[in-house]
Amino acid sequence: MTATSPVLVIDYGAQYAQLIARRVREARVYSEVVPHTMPAADILAKNPAAIILSGGPSSVYADGAPRLEADLVNSGVPVLGICYGFQAMAQALGGEVGQTGQREYGSTTASSPDGGLLLEGTGESQQVWMSHGDAVARAPEGFTVLASSPGAPIAAFEDAERRLFGVQWHPEVKHSVAGQQVLENFLYRGAGLAPDWTPENVIADQVKKIREQVGDARVICGLSGGVDSSVAAALVQEAVGNQLTCVFVDHGLLRAGEREQVERDFVAATGVDLITVDASQRFLTALAGVTDPEAKRKIIGREFIRVFEDAAREVVARAGAHGEDVKFLVQGTLYPDVVESGGGEGAANIKSHHNVGGLPDDLQFELVEPLRELFKDEVRQVGLELGVPEAIVWRQPFPGPGLGIRIIGEVTAERLEVLRAADAIVRKELTAAGLDRDIWQCPVVLLADVRSVGVQGDGRTYGHPVVLRPVSSEDAMTADWSRLPYDLLAHISNRITNEVADVNRVVLDVTSKPPGTIEWE
Repeated sequence: MTATSPVLVIDYGAQYAQLIARRVREARVYSEVVPHTMPAADILAKNPAAIILSGGPSSVYADGAPRLEADLVNSGVPVLGICYGFQAMAQALGGEVGQTGQREYGSTTASSPDGGLLLEGTGESQQVWMSHGDAVARAPEGFTVLASSPGAPIAAFEDAERRLFGVQWHPEVKHSVAGQQVLENFLYRGAGLAPDWTPENVIADQVKKIREQVGDARVICGLSGGVDSSVAAALVQEAVGNQLTCVFVDHGLLRAGEREQVERDFVAATGVDLITVDASQRFLTALAGVTDPEAKRKIIGREFIRVFEDAAREVVARAGAHGEDVKFLVQGTLYPDVVESGGGEGAANIKSHHNVGGLPDDLQFELVEPLRELFKDEVRQVGLELGVPEAIVWRQPFPGPGLGIRIIGEVTAERLEVLRAADAIVRKELTAAGLDRDIWQCPVVLLADVRSVGVQGDGRTYGHPVVLRPVSSEDAMTADWSRLPYDLLAHISNRITNEVADVNRVVLDVTSKPPGTIEWE
């Protein structure tokens, strides 16, 4: 299984379309998401190894509801319908869908005494996650009904000979206990696919593509020290070696030890040619007196662009002396970025949300995006396989503007030192507690424009509060606050208030996303 014959997830407006693709990849089979508006002929032109029809908010019989072209399910390509996709398949093949008068939302028991090929090994009953108000009332001719639930007399069916399958519930969510087994039954047994989407194969495939794209030209990469840019750089380094030069801009808004980690650990592990630019004073000067968060972001982005441009010209000049041109720019674009920007159709544009902070078009670099087919968890696996240090691979996500947007108020050198010290304590204690891989990230926020009365050393203090924001997430689109052990929270609080000057209060943010965002600014 390679990107040349993907499993295509057709998105009917489901909140779980990307999650379906992730679950397929967890089964080590390559998958992509395509919109339901794509014509059947274009979908089939992608040479899909199998097709999965996602759920969606519509009723199949409603005016304007997305339709499933019969050509797609009659093409001979194995198809799995989920929720809305299940109903759309039933309708397209001559079955009936209607309102049962009994909606099902949330955890439900599905009975499947005869599980067939699709439900083999899942038991005669299983807990599944439903979200529907309509149900299949009659299966298409040739289909065997496999399961039922209180609100769906036909909750799963299959025509194994034609390799067509469907379930009313959502096997992609963890609440469906045997959901991954259902997906793997479809992929391995229904579609006959092999689980060969592995980090080793990803690396070999990308190295080949990078070499074909770059040739003998030189490449530049804006290295942030985060997992995306680090793994992208490591992949390109693996492919073209010393044709790559990385530029690391220290804007003075980094967390404690991050510059040293990149310069020491990353360079040692990959052998990459690295230029470090210390622009901390430049950024502090530009941010002086600024408190508006959007203004901070724009200033940081603008200054980053200017510094990177200067460094890029240096690389170009140095390469030019050897008769070489710098033609390519490495970006750590991930697959969710591609999907959310319209599926990656058309020419790639450098935009402000990419790693290097939003480079202007007049730089005239062609993009190299070796991670654009990968989700974050896959990027980490590739990074480990390439030998990128675990401290970088499992590094908590960090915003491009850095600590500049984790200080509520003006950014000063003194405030940065206070926040760095508190953040370093939190990260160290989370690591010591073995929680680095359980907690997606834990921003620490300094309320610099707020003062709080306290008592320290038998005296009155008037210091600043800091906020801990531990969150867990699979996809960064939604997040829940992490329930850290009380003893750990108490230990972190004690250390910060005892060791960090000007901080006399530690508070915990227990807001999920939505309604809150991850960052405070």
